[in-house]
Formats: sequence, structure tokens, C-alpha cells
Amino acid sequence: MPVSSGVHAALVPGGVIGNGRYRLLAKSGADARSNAELWRARDGQLNRDVALTVLLGDLADNEAAARARRTVERAMHAASFTHPGVSRVIDVLTPGTGIRPDEGILGMVVAEWTQGTDLMDLIAEGPLPAGAATRLLEPLGAAIEGAHHAGLVLGADHPQRIRVTSDGRLRLAFPGPRPDAIARDDVKGLGAILYLLLTGRWALPGGPGGVPVAPTGPDGSVVAPNALHPYLPHELSSVAVRSLEDTSVGGIRTSAAILQVLNQIAADEAETSLIQAVTPREDDDEQVVWTTQRPRQDKQQKKKLWISVGVLALATVTVIVWLSVQIVGFFSDEPSKGGGPTVVINQPNSNGQTAPAPTPAGPVQPGRIGVYDVTNQPDNANQASRAVDNNANTFWRSDNYFQQFPALKPGIGLMASFAEPVRLASVTITSPSKGTHVEIRVASALDSPLEETKVIGIADLSDGQTQIQLNEHEPTGHVLIWITQLTNAGGGKNQSEIREILYTRAQ
Repeated sequence: MPVSSGVHAALVPGGVIGNGRYRLLAKSGADARSNAELWRARDGQLNRDVALTVLLGDLADNEAAARARRTVERAMHAASFTHPGVSRVIDVLTPGTGIRPDEGILGMVVAEWTQGTDLMDLIAEGPLPAGAATRLLEPLGAAIEGAHHAGLVLGADHPQRIRVTSDGRLRLAFPGPRPDAIARDDVKGLGAILYLLLTGRWALPGGPGGVPVAPTGPDGSVVAPNALHPYLPHELSSVAVRSLEDTSVGGIRTSAAILQVLNQIAADEAETSLIQAVTPREDDDEQVVWTTQRPRQDKQQKKKLWISVGVLALATVTVIVWLSVQIVGFFSDEPSKGGGPTVVINQPNSNGQTAPAPTPAGPVQPGRIGVYDVTNQPDNANQASRAVDNNANTFWRSDNYFQQFPALKPGIGLMASFAEPVRLASVTITSPSKGTHVEIRVASALDSPLEETKVIGIADLSDGQTQIQLNEHEPTGHVLIWITQLTNAGGGKNQSEIREILYTRAQ
């Protein structure tokens, strides 16, 4: 609703409003959904800075005036709630009680000023590491949870209402929830702010101009943060997306659920920070096990990497020649001398008897392999090829989960595709992740739904090589290694690693 020209003349730095009490210093933002402007101002009576949420509009517009009154009333009720994550409401003003009718202002919420910086300035140079985002967001999440227990809605669903305190906490600096806002909007706002910190994009309608909008998939759902930045922890990425989703399709309902994940990641970050950093060797980029820092480009390192790739290519050719001589011995009855114990697990067939193991006819290399994930949030998709590169020093690793499957997803897997249909006798998995439960499944297509795949082998992996004898099956072009239980490493960490997969063709 347009306002009078007098309002525009007053709402400029140096302008005075509120019966001459508040001098405007700098504009912090605007929330178009409430037709509100957010200002830092100077209280001339008490000689201190304050945060003003100024609701603009025409007094003749009864609907707009009623909405403004409702916002002011809700802010006044929230004045009794105190928390470090929320700026304290000092006063509320309405036309005739602190606001002149000719100012074109329908209401105003006055809060204590939050020293620090604007949230938008914090991400101006790019998204934040996961650990930093978690530490920033925890106090605001705790404030929202406390307010909801008190029956209050804060209106923390717009990034320009949030500031970063000088000691590194996110704080609702401009209180004043929309008249129709509900607790679920605070939960969505918390998820959207987390998404903003991790990606630099805003995922809710009505965001500030100039801020990139979060991308969406074909179904309209917001793309997960770790799909944009694969280095982000899966658990944190998932909670950001699920906070934004409709609760009828699995969305998070309460801020408590978000806080649980934030607290767990913060604890994990604190534990990690106590571990002395190990400097990786120049020729080995696999030494970094866990990091919350974004990858940085290093020209000298890149040059060394290309040299290493050239040497590796030459070495690979040599290894292939050697393997062609050794391959017969590889499948002899002589036990392996390295890599840990080999466990052979026989699977019962349909009549309850043990299926005879077909005579191996030799290994078969898949044409390609990729991460199979029913939630469209694949774990470390760029590492999948390491599981079949004939190099046990490289690996594919799942994300770190604080809860076992199926808490967030039913499982995760690696789908191999072959140049022509094959009938396999066995699959041998080299892994240090003892206790990981896997199913070997055949599929008719690369993107077959899980329920349309068929289980032909089951095993719990040992620390080393685990050879899994497979049931009889029709030749297939697609074989899925499906993980339904990860290795529990203690401390709430559930993660599995696969170093090599060997597919053996049946005669």
C-alpha cells in the first residue's frame, strides 16, 4: 500500500520520528511482507542506540492498520521473554501513542540495539564452513525453542532481521512477527538461515533483493546444500532442507529437532578440534579424513597433482601388465597374505539349501560406477570411481551419520554398470569398516527403484576382504552394493568406507 510522501521524507538517515524522540541513523533492511523498514536509531531521551521495526502504511487502510496493530501486540507480548538470542523489546508505539498520525507510520517496535554486524554482511564474501554456521546458529535456535515453549512466535524468518553479535552469535535484532506468523514459520526461518549460511542463498519467499534465490529441483523442492557444496556434512544439509519442507512429507516440525543436530555437530566439531592436525604428504591427498573447511585452489599444488597423475598413469600401465601375469595366481587356493581376513559368506537359495558356488571365470570390470541414493542426496558422489580403480589405497566413504539408517534415509549404495549383461559368481569387497551390513542387488536399469531390485547376496563386512558368494541370477547389466547399516565408530559416528570392489564372473 503506498504511503504519503511525508513518510518517505522522514525515513532517511538524520530524520526524526516517534514524536521527535528517535533520530534515524542507518537503514538495516526491509521486510516487504509486513511493509516494514528496519532501522538503527538514536533514542534522544535515553541517549542510546535502538533497533526500530517501522510499520508503514495509510491509516485509512483499515486492513493494513489492523495487521500493524496485531504485529505490535505480538511484539508487546514477547517483551516478557528474555534470551541472549533475541533483542529485548523496550517499547511499542501506535498512532496517537508515541506516533503522530501524520507520520504515515502504523506501528513501531523499539528494541535494544545489537552490537556486531548484519547477517548479510557476514556472508557477503561467500558461504561459511559447516562448523562456523553451526556455532552461529545454535543461540538463535535455542531462543526460538524457548519462545515456543512459552507460547510465543518470534518471527525469525527474514535474514535482515538477524544480526551477528560481537561474540559470534546470531540474534533476532528486529522483533515483530507478522500478524499471521505461526511457530512453524520460525522453524522454516531457522532452516532458511542455516541454508543461507551454508550456500549464500535464501530459500523462502519474500527475501531481500540482491540475495540469490535457492535453486529448486524438478519437483519444486529446494536443492540440498551438499548438492551445491559436496564438502558439507550430510546431516547438516539434510536438516536445512527438511526444515523447509511441508511436515506432511517429512518436514521437521520443531526447532528442537534442529537443535539436536546442531548440538551434535558442535560437539563433534569440538572433539575434532582437539585432534592434532596431520600435514598430508605432497603425493597423497587422501590423508585428510575430516574437514569443515571449503577446498581452496593452490596453483603449485595443482601443478604437483598433474605431475603425480602422469606418474600414476605410467605406473598403472605397468601394474596392468603385471596383473595379466599374476591374475591366475590371484584366484588360486593359496590364502591371501595381506589386507586382513577374507570371509566367504554363502547365501541360502529359495528352498533353504546352500547354493553351490559357481566356478569363477575371472574378474569383470564395470564400465562405470556411481552413488545410488533414493533421497537425491548422494554421499561423496565424486569418489565413487575409487571403489573400482584397482588401488586399495583409495576409497569411497559414506557421509558421517549421527543416527543409523533408516533415520534419515533407508541406506546408501554403489551402482555398477557393465558393458554387457553378466552373471556373477561372487563379489569381493575390501574395507576396513567391520560390521557394515551390505546387500548385493541386481537391477534392470541404472535408476531402478530400490523395490524393483533383487537381493542375491548379503554380508556383514570384516576388516579386510569379504568375499560374498551370490545366488543364481539372470545376467544383468547393473549390480548394486546396498549398505543398510554403517560401522559404528563411537561418539555418535556412523560411517563406512569401501576401498575396492572385485566382481567375479560365473562360467
